[in-house]
Amino acid sequence: MGLPALGLLLAAGLLHTQASPSERSFQLDYDHNCFRKDGAPFRYISGSIHYARVPRPAWRDRLLKMYMSGLSAVQVYVPWNYHETLPGVYDFTGNRDVEAFLDLTAELGLLVILRPGPYICAEWEMGGLPAWLLWKPDIILRTSNPAYLAAVDSWLHVLLPKIKPRLYHQGGNIISVQVENEYGSYYACDYGYLRHLLGSFRALLGSEVLLFTTDSTRAEELRCGTLQGLYATVDFGPGSNVTEAFGAQRRVEPKGPLVNSEYYTGWLDYWGEAHASTSAAWVAQGLEDMLQLGASINMYMFHGGTNFAYWSGADYKGQYKPVTTSYDYDAPLSEAGDPTEKLFAIRTVISKFQPLPAGPMPPATPKYAYGWVALRKYADLLDVLDVLCPSGPIQSQFPLTFEALKQVHGFVVYHTQLPWDVPDPATLGAPPHSICDRGYVMLQKEYQGTLERDGQTTLQVTGKAGDTLDILMENMGRISFGANTSDFKGLLGNLSLNSRPLSNWLIYPLAIDTAVQQGWPHAALPKSSSGGRVGAAFYTGTFETPGIAWDTFVKLPGWSKGLLWINGFNLGRYWSCRGPQQTLFVPGSVLHAGHPNNITVLELERAPPTPLLLFLDRPLYNRTFGCSTMATE
Repeated sequence: MGLPALGLLLAAGLLHTQASPSERSFQLDYDHNCFRKDGAPFRYISGSIHYARVPRPAWRDRLLKMYMSGLSAVQVYVPWNYHETLPGVYDFTGNRDVEAFLDLTAELGLLVILRPGPYICAEWEMGGLPAWLLWKPDIILRTSNPAYLAAVDSWLHVLLPKIKPRLYHQGGNIISVQVENEYGSYYACDYGYLRHLLGSFRALLGSEVLLFTTDSTRAEELRCGTLQGLYATVDFGPGSNVTEAFGAQRRVEPKGPLVNSEYYTGWLDYWGEAHASTSAAWVAQGLEDMLQLGASINMYMFHGGTNFAYWSGADYKGQYKPVTTSYDYDAPLSEAGDPTEKLFAIRTVISKFQPLPAGPMPPATPKYAYGWVALRKYADLLDVLDVLCPSGPIQSQFPLTFEALKQVHGFVVYHTQLPWDVPDPATLGAPPHSICDRGYVMLQKEYQGTLERDGQTTLQVTGKAGDTLDILMENMGRISFGANTSDFKGLLGNLSLNSRPLSNWLIYPLAIDTAVQQGWPHAALPKSSSGGRVGAAFYTGTFETPGIAWDTFVKLPGWSKGLLWINGFNLGRYWSCRGPQQTLFVPGSVLHAGHPNNITVLELERAPPTPLLLFLDRPLYNRTFGCSTMATE
């Protein structure tokens, strides 16, 4: 072992005598209202981090900063749909290598509180449940429904054997495992389902591991979300009356440790609403109040990260509310992993209750403002359907949902023709609740406007019999919390023209990411762009980094809505007009140093007259510009 490696181990506190696996234990002590680790009283101070939201090259940086903040543990979700991408098709490679992530936590001296679902919420697409579950139209999610239980059991038999050797009493660092998640918030209240999960977890992980549940402090949720044999914990944020909140836990767990499994350091953002923020002083004070009671606490989130690609979920609160690409969460470690004022306030509180690790907090990673990059239009989306849907369209009398097409994420084009002349403006409309989630309407390849879930669902159109009508449908993320997790996408009902239904559809499920990851359109022959800057179209450009590829943030001034890829990596959705998020985080690890970086943008509505991107060294989270405005910041 070289001296640098030895120094890292000393910094991580790993060169102390550990109990042998036979002596290691992590248990509940009901008599003394605490946890016991290797027989000694123990309480944890933990923070949430989601490996799926952090580029793998940054895992060590983020975890080391959490360790140096004084945390003894991290809390980790496992998103089922991130790993079982299709039924029986598993991916644990690259960023999905959960075992490598867990091994890294152990190397850095952090304990783990694992939350393997099967449902996780996390503002993640469909709460972590795979969309392919909805291919069975009669399935009832998160219940004792046989089709659902069969899928869950199949998944747990793949995942939990990877977990078992990493349990604390087996010599690993996982001290506890959550069963389901906030189940009391779900309408079903199916104790048979919870009992089934308890049996599966015990059968696959053994009798020694500590299993727990998490719910809000509301009595009804604690009634439906708890089960004998699972230790009940609660979640609440700063500003709550700590004594009252833990009093709710005491009503279901009269003895044992006080645990707040989700102490909210901030909150998530929705498109079209202001950026959420929570004061550092408020968060620090609530943390101190709980630590003075001897409670164990997990801070949600300690580092939020990013909803790359299509992984952001949505809530339904009277209307559909999609979550932004950034999951910064106003957390102690920023989206880019930088220590904040909030982190240092929390660290100061922790230092009053236990020693901090020796040494300085690792600094913020370098950022670089690469400046302006010019793009050019490559092609309208409707002109490259042969590339994006190489197997050709599906014919159907009526529209089919994404689920019926077995399309999980992204986009589908629905194509038909006007069946009669429409000389006077006619109403193109959809039945209630059938636009999921946005439909970009093109007549004769000319953009007409957008239909939106819980928004505008009609447009006025004119045309001739035989004119082409295309609707590009976008999935903005399946609902991740509440009763309606069966969130079907696409056209859920038929479109009509002046109340007369349209028929004879050609349906194109688009594989845009597959094409982009294979080098398209940069490696393709140039297209003769069909002019205009309105409607769904692809734009391309390149830029070079000077020497080192550093983290950066890309702003799309004057653009409307779409997605952006760099070197085939999907950075996620932008929605400049609606905000609040105005920049996308670009990890330096996706950039090439010393040779060109390929940019691909899919703009869905309207590009600016001069298509430019601006690379900044800081994020902009709380700005909204009109679509016609060219911001020069």
